Amino acid sequence: MYNFVKIHYMIDAWIEEIKKNPQSKSAGMILIHNGIVRETSKEGKYVKGMKLSYNQEKLDEVIHDIRKKEGIIDVKVWINQGELKIGDDIMKVMVAGRLRTDVFPALQELVGRIKREVVDEEEIF
Repeated sequence: MYNFVKIHYMIDAWIEEIKKNPQSKSAGMILIHNGIVRETSKEGKYVKGMKLSYNQEKLDEVIHDIRKKEGIIDVKVWINQGELKIGDDIMKVMVAGRLRTDVFPALQELVGRIKREVVDEEEIF
């Protein structure tokens, strides 16, 4: 599991990498999603944490699909795995693009597809 300093550095490094991309001159927005383990399930039950794993091949496919969208310049994803505690980071997702009308929907689709197609989550009660 990554600690806060490493994750903070990773986000800064991603932003710098995106800015060095020749296409970045058309970028008007970078959005970041930080998913964390919360203390309650969707049904409102208290949890102790979660077990998380993911499929790297499927993740690569999803990232490729989002990168092909109109107005998207780059996509970065980091997913934690193993046994996570309340407050631990689940994933960091970054989408850079031309306009907010390009980037917001792409980020929403990316996070949704990761949750549905890529990760396997098991809440620990």
